[in-house]
Amino acid sequence: LINHTIHLGFTKIRINNKVYDINETPVLDKNKKHTLELVIDRLKITKDIKSRLTDSVETALTHGNDKLKLVNLDTTEEKWFSRKFACPECDYSIPELEPRIFSFNNPQGACQRCDGLGQITFFDPQKIVTHPDLSIGDGAIKGWDKRNQYTFQILSSISKHYKFDIDTPWNKLNSKIQDILLYGSKDELINIQIMDERGGFRSKKQTFEGIINTLQRRYYETDSSHIKEELTKYQNNQACPDCNGSRLRKESQCVIIANTNLPQITTWQLRKCHEFFTDIQLDGNKQEIGCKIIKEILTRVGFLIDVGLDYITLNRAADTLSGGEAQRIRLASQIGSGLTGVMYVLDEPSIGLHQRDNDRLIGTLIKLRDLGNTVIVVEHDEDAIRHADYLVDIGPGAGEHGGHVLFAGDPAKITKCNESITGQFLSGKRQINIPIKRKNQDNGFLELIGANGNNLKNVHLKLPIGNFICITGVSGSGKSTLVNDTLYKAVSQHIYRSHDNPEPFKQLVGLEQFDKVINVDQSPIGRTPRSNPATYTGLFTYIRDLFTQVNLSRERGYGPGRFSFNVKGGRCEACQGDGLIKVEMHFLPDIYVLCETCKGKRYNRETLEVLYKGKNIHNILNMTVEEGAEFFASIPTVSRKLKTLMEVGLSYIRLGQSATTLSGGEAQRVKLALELSKRDTGRTLYILDEPTTGLHFHDIDLLLNVLHRFTDNGNTVVVIEHN
Repeated sequence: LINHTIHLGFTKIRINNKVYDINETPVLDKNKKHTLELVIDRLKITKDIKSRLTDSVETALTHGNDKLKLVNLDTTEEKWFSRKFACPECDYSIPELEPRIFSFNNPQGACQRCDGLGQITFFDPQKIVTHPDLSIGDGAIKGWDKRNQYTFQILSSISKHYKFDIDTPWNKLNSKIQDILLYGSKDELINIQIMDERGGFRSKKQTFEGIINTLQRRYYETDSSHIKEELTKYQNNQACPDCNGSRLRKESQCVIIANTNLPQITTWQLRKCHEFFTDIQLDGNKQEIGCKIIKEILTRVGFLIDVGLDYITLNRAADTLSGGEAQRIRLASQIGSGLTGVMYVLDEPSIGLHQRDNDRLIGTLIKLRDLGNTVIVVEHDEDAIRHADYLVDIGPGAGEHGGHVLFAGDPAKITKCNESITGQFLSGKRQINIPIKRKNQDNGFLELIGANGNNLKNVHLKLPIGNFICITGVSGSGKSTLVNDTLYKAVSQHIYRSHDNPEPFKQLVGLEQFDKVINVDQSPIGRTPRSNPATYTGLFTYIRDLFTQVNLSRERGYGPGRFSFNVKGGRCEACQGDGLIKVEMHFLPDIYVLCETCKGKRYNRETLEVLYKGKNIHNILNMTVEEGAEFFASIPTVSRKLKTLMEVGLSYIRLGQSATTLSGGEAQRVKLALELSKRDTGRTLYILDEPTTGLHFHDIDLLLNVLHRFTDNGNTVVVIEHN
């Protein structure tokens, strides 16, 4: 090092804060730590020093890895300087600040451990040990009990080595033993009895991998999607320990404004975010730089608040947004664009909105109109109807009974249109009758104590059993967290041993009163065109059985499978019973074209030759529910299911209508009809999340009758609603 320094032309070196001539350096004790610093220059501050100072600083940074130290020889005061974005004391550095390091969608800004997802997947002991009250041999862990000789023999060997009773219930085992069984024996060798190919046992000294490590290895080694899907049941998600769920790399979190970093700001609700940027005080040139950016932030956050989204947080995942919330976010971005002369078409933007927020939404739509745009809204909401400049009412009924323009003009005049059901409800001629006497079935209570999920504050929920219960409150107040994420998951975990963990709560009382819990949500009844109302409700099974009774079917030996479009035999093989052929467009969304062989009928010629009352299986699937109810009036099993579909207001949908074309509200009502057609025990808990979404006043009246029928039989109905 010294020779290299002399070669570079330097004459002085500082060792342990003392300056030496380069040729007179002392012998250093190799067992002690020493500080060696190269002396670049010694300067006296004068007016003409600038050129020499610049050269010396440049030389120091070149040889000092972009760092230099300045020492005042009079006071011995020292100060570090660095050309990097780094702490000169500890050398911790961050990359150059640019927008991409604050984005978790960019590799430069994303946390490297979770790839910017904010969560890591792990094998959850609680999902693996499904029955902690049983012993390992009796099935505490699925696949590791007495029925699986291979794995059980390994665990038996471990029990002998660590001297514990394998018949002891899991929750009474020592925590150290539980840890060894789940995570392995580390480096400790165990004499393990392993079953060979002939069914015998041989002894082998080896370490035990552990149940969780075994599952993990199998998950990453297998190429089978079926095995991976099976193992996924034992997995859970948790916040990434490196970024604490913020999704950003550590360096991005180090940058603060007004003592606050970006991850903190993204966890705030928009109203708090707006307050923060309104009140923020920056000094000097920081204020000058930031004022335009802050103005832009406040404008955009303001638009989101105006459409009733003041309760959502900036870091909210897109897949957790309801349809109405996603639509209102898009709406806010359009207002921000300030375009004029545009036609905006919105489909039920009031979905999921409390009345308090409805006014703000309507105000936003009026603001869009005032900018010089045309706003067309498809709505059932009374406030939206009354605020419109021009109203078009289509009807009079649904499906085959609709398709006529009944009224077009000033909304105030629709009340005089006798044909319009909408007008009759707005005028008060027809109304949803509020019960004169309330039910008060004294069957005890279902109590959820100490719910603390998300923004819930130690809530104690007490539900009267056998009643129709409405949970309401402004958007974002915690209704879904309380009912869907806590109550439903806790009850289904108890009744069905579900693997879904509820949000935190302390206690659940009154569960002995229930034997079933059903969440009638708005998720699709099927994700492919093959699923339809007839298959979902079980109606299609009875219809296929009827076709097998026809003489021609008997002559040809056709069974029920002949009339299924999901199996070979009766279906059209060109489209495999879809009626459509998928054309992959690679970089564009796939498109579906009508099958040229069957012309969309899904079945082959021989199957379509079989007629029941003059109709083939394709004709039946093409019927509306109303037509089907009339056609099958003499068949009680089919007729009963069709009547329940009519009772929930779905007389207009077709029996074979693809599940992918049903709206969320329609899918929910198909599920309701399925539950209605079953014989209930009177001990069922029904949970519905905003069932009036997409419903007209007339349909809401029908829905309420259905819900009251559930409670008349002793069941409990919990509805989350703003209506």
